[in-house]
Amino acid sequence: MSGLLEISAICSGYKQSQVLHELSLKVKPKEIVAIMGRNGMGKTTLFKTLIGDIKNTQGEIKLDGKNLEPLDPYQRVANGIAYVPQGRMIFSTMTVLENIQTGLPASARGRVPQDLYDLFPVLWDMRQRKGGNLSGGQQQQLAIARALATDPKVLLLDEPTEGIQPSIIKDIAKTLKEIRDQRDLTIVVSEQVLSFTLAMADRFLVLDKGRFAYEDIRSNVDETTISQYLSV
Repeated sequence: MSGLLEISAICSGYKQSQVLHELSLKVKPKEIVAIMGRNGMGKTTLFKTLIGDIKNTQGEIKLDGKNLEPLDPYQRVANGIAYVPQGRMIFSTMTVLENIQTGLPASARGRVPQDLYDLFPVLWDMRQRKGGNLSGGQQQQLAIARALATDPKVLLLDEPTEGIQPSIIKDIAKTLKEIRDQRDLTIVVSEQVLSFTLAMADRFLVLDKGRFAYEDIRSNVDETTISQYLSV
């Protein structure tokens, strides 16, 4: 299992409105990369382009050397990309167990791997509860577990701390590092909460008006500069 994600000069947007301007990024296997930026700077557009919900108008997207552009979203998932969208998008009328099962391959025959429950013990305790009855933090854990059920090489998380209590945010950061180590997973997370990404990311980029305006590794990161980009 590798997980080398390469983005080369991609442009993307909505109809006549270009949002991303020749973005390039190489994410190494097992690396956790944080893409920081205010609302409206292009973070969600980037993730939707990577998963195939939006087609890029220029550039290349490769996973372990394979060109993903011709592939539909479900084919990209089959090739190793998983996506946890902003707002989590769990199925509120289905149980926790049923939600996770939607991510499982047919070969699993509906059996959820025990290591998913080990990562998120609360989901085992609540496996028969409806998704809509979970707290925001529990729903986020469920959304991550459902994405991991596809056994991905790369996990994309779009603003995972949105609407979640600070105490739970710390737990999610710790769990994501555990997931990376246990599953040799590459993780790309978009965020506005700097304290969350500082607790887990190896490298930081700032997306500003569809272009990368800042990049550095964790040990050299300039919190003041990033914070300035995040302030309105």
